[in-house]
Amino acid sequence: MTNPSTYAALAGLLVALFIYFRKLKASAASLPPGPLRYPLLGNIANLTAKELWLPATRWAKQFGDVVHLDVFGAVHLIFLNSPESTMDLLDKRGSIYSDKPQFLMTGELCGCKNMVAFTGNNDQSKRQRKLMHKAFAQTCIPAYYPLIENETYEYLRKLISEPADYMKHIRRYAGSLTLSVVYGYQVLSNNDPYLGLAEECVDILANEIASGGGIWPVDIFPSLQHLPTWFPGAGFKLKAARWKAKMEEWVDKPYEFLKNGMKTGQYKHSFCSMLLEDEDGAKPSPEFEFDLKWTANSMYGASMDTSIATISHFFLAIIQHPEVLAKAQREIDAVVGSDRLPTFEDRDSLPYIEAVLQETWRWGVPLPLSLPHRLMEDDVYRGMHIPKGSLIFGNIWAIMHDEEIYPDSYTFNPDRFLTKVDADTERKRNPRNYVFGFGRRLCPGRHLVDSSLWLLIACMIATLDISKAVDDQGNTIEPEVQFENPIFRSPSKFPCDFRPRSEKALALIKQCELPTSL
Repeated sequence: MTNPSTYAALAGLLVALFIYFRKLKASAASLPPGPLRYPLLGNIANLTAKELWLPATRWAKQFGDVVHLDVFGAVHLIFLNSPESTMDLLDKRGSIYSDKPQFLMTGELCGCKNMVAFTGNNDQSKRQRKLMHKAFAQTCIPAYYPLIENETYEYLRKLISEPADYMKHIRRYAGSLTLSVVYGYQVLSNNDPYLGLAEECVDILANEIASGGGIWPVDIFPSLQHLPTWFPGAGFKLKAARWKAKMEEWVDKPYEFLKNGMKTGQYKHSFCSMLLEDEDGAKPSPEFEFDLKWTANSMYGASMDTSIATISHFFLAIIQHPEVLAKAQREIDAVVGSDRLPTFEDRDSLPYIEAVLQETWRWGVPLPLSLPHRLMEDDVYRGMHIPKGSLIFGNIWAIMHDEEIYPDSYTFNPDRFLTKVDADTERKRNPRNYVFGFGRRLCPGRHLVDSSLWLLIACMIATLDISKAVDDQGNTIEPEVQFENPIFRSPSKFPCDFRPRSEKALALIKQCELPTSL
């Protein structure tokens, strides 16, 4: 009879051989193509802090749909530039492509490591996503309709009363909706302190911490974290300390507001209250509360910039294509009429409005490069070696401008989505398969964002005429926009004219009832 230890040794040998031949196969494969790398520096000169998706798309045209760069030879960057490559790796091989980079600067020093977007592929991430799915699964979204309607109507009233401040109203709408849904907090003014805190922190994340691709020298050379703050080049430590304190304030304050309200019974139903109520009166564990408040903050922050960028691009597209607005208004008038505003029950009967939302996402591309995934083990794809630890970016900008999928891709044309196509083509061309991320890191709040933006766009089309502004001499002002945010593609403010379509439309806006709770 064979000794059990012999079986164990044989099994160990087989595992070792499997690992060896896998590594041998990987080493025999070459890295994906990419721009020329310089000794020691790698491709550091190719990276830009602003609109990185533009050079990444040029690389795609030159080198193909999988492009490789490295930073100091220590960090590998992989750009996926087609539906096939993103789905093959980030979706189908999600078990090894679902980790997140653990940057020392962003995570430890700046205090962001517990945000959903930055947690690794671990138990904490699974707990967070379970909480989000429990509250924001597609079947749960109708419970939030009254809050969505409330914020939509308030936004319309603000827009017609103070049209010049439309960008402030967009920011208030996006922040107010998420504060209401996530914490049950009602924003009463554009100067609300929680709104201000959120805008400050989102700005720090996007324009400070993530500047230059989010990779800091301390991420490459961790020993720099031990430098004294007075040492030349160690100023990043002082910045990180300030940013960390602000991030923790952003996480704690609205959650404390909700908890205090629940103690007194003075609170509104929300994401947090629903999950706390599920504890059946038992005191929630420290781990549960920790996960909940960081998950809540992540929902709050992520949905704000997506909504702001989408609405801004809707305005930019509509003022340049009045024929789209006219066609959308004809559909609204035929289906809804002029005696009421559109509701969610009308959605299936308004295919052109649906196409306008899809084309706004495709043409505007709110998040041109997906937040990076981290490969957990060596992989080989189409004979190309992708090293363990590589940062993987889905180049959504390149995909949304693929002429084979979207002919005349730089033109805003909602009609492209009304053409019947086969299932595979429909999957490839649906912007929802890209704008909310990929694989196991798909945005859990996507159904809420989708519903809220659809209703807002439908109601604006139903009630407003939106056009280019004119100056005092009656001359049309052409929009000139800048894109300063290195992560979200949000246009800077541009002149815009908003007017009620009719007296009846104005009356509808003013007469909307505001529900006070779910």
